[in-house]
Amino acid sequence: MDSTDYSSFRRKLLKWYGNDARDLPWRRTADPYQIWISEIMLQQTTVAAVIPYFERFLDRFPTVAALAAGPENEVLRLWEGLGYYSRARNLHRAAKVIVEEYAGLFPSELNLLQALPGIGRYTAGAIASFAFDQRAPIVEANTLRLYCRLIGFEGDPRSRAGQEVLWSFAESILPRVHPGRFNQALMELGALICAPREPDCAACPARVFCRAHREGSQLRIPQPKQKVVITHQTEASIAIRKGAQYLLRERKAGERWAGLWDFVRFEIEPDEAGSALPGMIEIVAEKTGFLVELEPQILELTHSVTRYRITLKCYVAKLIQGKLTTGQKWKWVPPAQFDQYPLSVTARQFAKRLQQFSISDLP
Repeated sequence: MDSTDYSSFRRKLLKWYGNDARDLPWRRTADPYQIWISEIMLQQTTVAAVIPYFERFLDRFPTVAALAAGPENEVLRLWEGLGYYSRARNLHRAAKVIVEEYAGLFPSELNLLQALPGIGRYTAGAIASFAFDQRAPIVEANTLRLYCRLIGFEGDPRSRAGQEVLWSFAESILPRVHPGRFNQALMELGALICAPREPDCAACPARVFCRAHREGSQLRIPQPKQKVVITHQTEASIAIRKGAQYLLRERKAGERWAGLWDFVRFEIEPDEAGSALPGMIEIVAEKTGFLVELEPQILELTHSVTRYRITLKCYVAKLIQGKLTTGQKWKWVPPAQFDQYPLSVTARQFAKRLQQFSISDLP
C-alpha cells in the first residue's frame, strides 16, 4: 500500500464496517471499563465464548470500583472456564490501582494504561482508541494478519523487526477523525474476511489495496508460528472423602491455575492407572499426611495446557487416618458447596460427577 491509497482505503473500509459489522455488546459503549474487560477476555478466547462471560461479569461487577472491592475468589469463579487465570488476577489488581491512584477514573494516556497490571501495548491502544477516540495504533492477531497481507510482508511478524514494521504501518494508516471506529473496522475485517486459511478476497473491501492479493501470496502470508512440540502427560486427581465432604486445596502462587481450588492432583506414570494403586496411595500420604483407601477410577478426562496434552484419571479415596500437612490451604467441602469455589475446568468436571452421587452411592 502506498500512502496515497490511505484515504480511499479508509473510506471503503468504514463503509464496509457500517454495513457488515457484528453487533457485539462491548461495541455499544464507550465505557473504558467495559472495553477493558472485553479486551482482556478476548485474549486467547473466541468472541462466541466471551459474550456470556462478559455479561455475567458485568452483572456482578458493573464498575471498576465494584471489581476492586470484590474478593479475588469470586473474580476467579466468574472467570472459570476462560483459562489463563493470570488475566483475571491482573484485572483485579489493576482495578485496585485505578480506584486507589485515579479515584476510580480510567486513565486515558497510553503510558498510564500500559503501567497497569496486565495491560500491554495492544490493550492500551484499544482502550485509548475505542473509549477515548485517541489516535492509537493496534496490532493483535487479526490485524497482524491483515497488515502483513496488505503490505506483502513475508518476514516473521512476531520478531522484533516484524513488530516494528507492523506497528509503524498501523500508526501510518490511522485517520485523524474517529480513529477508534477505524481500528474496530480493521479488527473486524481481519476476523471476518481476512481469515487465516481461506481469506474471502472477493468480498474484501481492501483487495485493490492488498499487495498479497495482487501477487497471489495471501495463503503463505503471514509467516506461520513455529509449531509447538506437544508433550503427553498423565495425572491423577484424588477426591479424598471424610463423611459427606471432600478435600479441596487452593493452588499456590507459582503453580498452574494459582488461586483456584482443586482436588489432590499429581503426575503419574501412564501404566500406574489401576495397576499401581499402592504407589498412588503413598503419593497421597506424602502430599496430604493422610492414609487413604483408594477406590476404582470413576472418570477420565483429556485436556491441553500450553504445550502439554494431559490425560487426567479421577478417583475417590476414603480417609482412613492421619493429619493434614501444614503449609497448604485445605478445606473440607460438601458437594453442594462446590459451586462456591473457583475450580479449574477439569476439577469442575470431576466436581460435577461427585455432585451426582447420593450419600448411599459413596464408597
